[in-house]
Amino acid sequence: MLSELIIKNIAIIDRLQVAFGAGFNVLTGETGAGKSIIIDAVGLLLGDRARPELIRSGEEEAVVEALFDLRGMPGVRDALAEAGLEEGDELVVKRSISRSGRNRVYLNGSLATLGQLQPLAGQLMTIYGQHASQGLQRADLHLDMLDSFAGLDGELGNYRELFRELRQLNERLQRLDEAERERQHRLDLLGFQSSEIAAVSLKPGEDADLAAERLLLQNAGKLAAATEGGYELLYAGEGAACERLGRVADDLAALSNIDPQLGQLAEAVRGALFTVEDVAEQLRGYAGRVDFEPGRQDEVESRLALISGLKRKYAPTLEEILAYKEKIDQEIEELSDVDAAREGLRKKIAVARQGLERAGAGISARRAEAARQLAGKVELELRDLAMAKARFEVRLSPLSEPGPTGLERGEFFLAPNPGEEPKPLARIASGGELSRIMLALKRAAPGGEDIPCLIFDEVDAGIGGEAATAVGEKLRGVAVGRQVLCITHLPQVAAYGDRHYRVEKREEHNRTVTRLVFLENEERVREMARMLGGARVTERTLEHARELIAHSLSAAS
Repeated sequence: MLSELIIKNIAIIDRLQVAFGAGFNVLTGETGAGKSIIIDAVGLLLGDRARPELIRSGEEEAVVEALFDLRGMPGVRDALAEAGLEEGDELVVKRSISRSGRNRVYLNGSLATLGQLQPLAGQLMTIYGQHASQGLQRADLHLDMLDSFAGLDGELGNYRELFRELRQLNERLQRLDEAERERQHRLDLLGFQSSEIAAVSLKPGEDADLAAERLLLQNAGKLAAATEGGYELLYAGEGAACERLGRVADDLAALSNIDPQLGQLAEAVRGALFTVEDVAEQLRGYAGRVDFEPGRQDEVESRLALISGLKRKYAPTLEEILAYKEKIDQEIEELSDVDAAREGLRKKIAVARQGLERAGAGISARRAEAARQLAGKVELELRDLAMAKARFEVRLSPLSEPGPTGLERGEFFLAPNPGEEPKPLARIASGGELSRIMLALKRAAPGGEDIPCLIFDEVDAGIGGEAATAVGEKLRGVAVGRQVLCITHLPQVAAYGDRHYRVEKREEHNRTVTRLVFLENEERVREMARMLGGARVTERTLEHARELIAHSLSAAS
C-alpha cells in the first residue's frame, strides 16, 4: 500500500506531502489544478522516463518520494534482499531528476538503478488511464490475466515443466547433430580426458586426507620429540612425574591415621597418578607410530601435485572432476554410437512432445471457455460504465510451435461502438476507455493481478448520471482488500470514496503552487457541492452533495 507521497519541484508543485489510506481514495479539483501532474510524478516512481521539462521553473532538481507498506508482500521483500538492499515492513522509493541529467533512484536509502526499480514498483502499484504504460496496453500480459481468471496456475506449472524437459531433449539432439561434423576430434579429446582422470584413480576426499598426512610427515621430528620427551618426563625418566606422584601419595597415606583428611588427599593424588600414567602410555604408543616409512613424504607430495594438476585442468574439487568424467563418459558413449543415440533421443522427444501437447490442449480448452466467460462478464460490467454497446473479445491465436506458456497467444480486442470490427485493445482504446475496461476486468475477475495499489485516471471521461454512480460503486468494490486512488471530475464517483482529497491551485509569493488537502465532514460536502454546481455553491447543491454521500454510505452497508 502507498502510505505517503512527497513531490518536490515538479511543474507547479513546489512541495506536496500527503498520507493515503487503505480502501478507496478519491482526488478531485478544478481543471488545471495539477491532478495530472500528480499522475506524472507517480509515473516516475514506476520508472517512467525522466523529462527535464517536468522540473519546476527556476529549480535545478525535482524529487518524488513514496513510502510503501510491505506487510503481506513477501515477494517484494525477497527481491530487496536478493538485490542486497535493506528490507523490512516498509520501502522508501525516491527518484530525483535534474536539469544536468544526473538522475538518481534510491531504494530504502541505497542507490539503485531503473532496472531494479521498475519490477519492484510494478508489484506495488499500477496506473490505468492515458498515462498508463503497462497493464492493458501490453498485449503480452493479456494471456496472464486470462489464465489468472481461469485459475490455471497448477496446470501451467506442469506444462512449463514438460516444456523445459522437451527443450532440454531438443538441445541434446542439436548438440549431437553438431558433434557429428567433428565427432572423431571430439571423441579423441574426450577419450584423452577420461583416460587421464581414470589413470589417477581418484577417491572423493582423498586430497584432504593427503594434505593432513603431508602435514604429519613434514613435522615427524617434532611429533617424535614431543611424544618421546613427554613419556620420559611423565613416566620413564629418573624423577619422572609418576614416580613423584606415587611418593606423595604414599607419604600422605602413611599419615592418614593421624588425620583422615590426608587419606582423602592421598586418594586424589593416586587418581591423578593413574591419569598421568594413562597419558604417558598413549604418548609412548604415538611415539612408536611416528616412525613413518621412508619415501612416503615424496609419494604424498607427488600424488598431491598430480591431483592439483587435474584441478587446474578440469574442476576445483575432486567431486566435480569425477562428475565431469561421468558427463564426458556419457558423451563418449553417445558419440560412439551416434545413430543409436540420435534415434533414442528422437523417441524421447516424440513422447515428450505428445505429453506437452496433451497438457497444452487441456489448457487451451480451459482458456477457450474462460475467454468466453470473461468476455461476457466484462461486457456486462461495461454496460454500467457508459459502454453499453461495446463488444469485448479475448482472441486466442494458435502458435506454430508450442510455446513456454501454451499452444496459443491471447489478446484483448474491443469494438467500442456498434457496427465496428473489434480491434486490438492496446492500440485503439482511449485513456478513459482503458480505465473503464480495467475496472470492468477487476470486477469480472477480482482474483487477477495481486497489485495492492491501483490508480485510475480519467475513468469517468465522457460519462455521467447513472453510469457515474455505477463507476463509483464498482471502484469501491475493487478497493475492498486493496488500495485504489482515483482522479475524478464527477461527484457521483467521489461520493463513494473512503477518503477524499482536493487538489487545489494557489498563488503564494507570486508563484503558482499546488496543494493536496484531505477533506472531512463539511469540507467534503462543500467540495462535492462545487463539483455539482460549479463556483456558485448554494444550499440546494450542498443538500444534493449530502444526499450523494448518504446514498453511497447506504449502498455500501
